[in-house]
Amino acid sequence: MENLPNPVSFTSAQEKFLTHLKSQKRSSATVIAYGSDLAQLGNFLASHKITQATTVATPHLSDFIAFLSSQNYTPKSVSRKINSIKTFFKFLHAQNLVPTNPATPLIHPKYDTKPPRILTPAEYKNLRDASRLDIRVSAIIELLLQTGMRISELANLRLEDIKKSELFIRGQENNLSRTIPVNRSAAAAVQNYLAIRPSVTDTHLFITKTGRPLLIRNIRTSIDHYFKRAGIKDAKVNDLRHTFIAHQLSHGVDPEVVHKHVGHRRLSSTQKYLEYITITETITTTRLLEL
Repeated sequence: MENLPNPVSFTSAQEKFLTHLKSQKRSSATVIAYGSDLAQLGNFLASHKITQATTVATPHLSDFIAFLSSQNYTPKSVSRKINSIKTFFKFLHAQNLVPTNPATPLIHPKYDTKPPRILTPAEYKNLRDASRLDIRVSAIIELLLQTGMRISELANLRLEDIKKSELFIRGQENNLSRTIPVNRSAAAAVQNYLAIRPSVTDTHLFITKTGRPLLIRNIRTSIDHYFKRAGIKDAKVNDLRHTFIAHQLSHGVDPEVVHKHVGHRRLSSTQKYLEYITITETITTTRLLEL
């Protein structure tokens, strides 16, 4: 007779899984997302008197997926939660914490992936014009637009990371550190900001008027404000990164160069933009272009 795993509560199994993710140095955002999805599943199962991970069966998971759909979750959101569930039970099965993997039969719903929002030349000109008198935000926008860095990387910049024509991007969680070139437009915007930056002991590049590091949420709020003032609809901060990548590729910059510059972990993440753009240059270049 086959030896079955000892009973393990869903809560205990979830804790083991999240601890495993942290040990694999997955990003905090990823761990939080998995934790939220699994907590929702755990609550659903508990409402049906199922508290042991070892007793969860495929019909229970299918009922949860049907419940999500009835609550007007988008197919994309449902698919993400299915991915969390599959990864969770794959881990439990590999650790011999459950006798079988009940998530294997689950099927992802089909959905259309929206293309990245790429600002037009008129839109990013209007954004620059709208923020021109706000020296700090103007420098933030120019750095994001001219380097394609992540907003978290920008918020983490220190004064010593700024060189005359280079910028050191600090590694964060599973994003590697890198040094990237900075063009004249971005360098000039940063120098204009440094001229009015408060003299404080904190070494973060972008700080508040009281000398504290400028938080990501504050950066988002500020840029959203200028999106609105510039009359740019349906745009988010990350669209500045999309715009940088698309602009470089459309002008013939080698995807490998762009891939390394923006810190994508996989070249395919950069190459996917090729289906949304028109190549305007026929000669591949390794020189990043100014917007």
